[in-house]
Amino acid sequence: MIYGIILIALGLLAVPSLVLAKKPNAKEIFDKVAPYQGGIGVLAILLGIWDIIHAIQNLGLLGVSVLGIFVWVLIVAMGLVELALGFIMAYGLISKNLLAKNEAAAAKGGALLAKLVPLQGKIGIAAIIIGIIYLILYMTL
Repeated sequence: MIYGIILIALGLLAVPSLVLAKKPNAKEIFDKVAPYQGGIGVLAILLGIWDIIHAIQNLGLLGVSVLGIFVWVLIVAMGLVELALGFIMAYGLISKNLLAKNEAAAAKGGALLAKLVPLQGKIGIAAIIIGIIYLILYMTL
């Protein structure tokens, strides 16, 4: 259940304009969370890696049933969305602490960020949808 809530929260952090359009007073919350964005991003990256490892360990779900396939695809989607949003949110922290010493890695990281940032809103909405699906699935099974 916590994974669904985390995904929804990540999605909301990724699309603040969507949230601010509905609740203008949410800007205070975003301002309070902004200093922790790098740490939240690193945690999202770790969760994404864990989900991808979990999906690889559970390849057997693909042969069980249609529901097994759906759950496996959901786990992979969760991992990919967490990795993408985590990288976008943690890029400042990563570039300052890890990529600063290696120019080639910094250039590749910047190129990846340039590709992901235009998709941030879509990935954020996908995270919200996947989180809701996960919560529904969690509550019904």
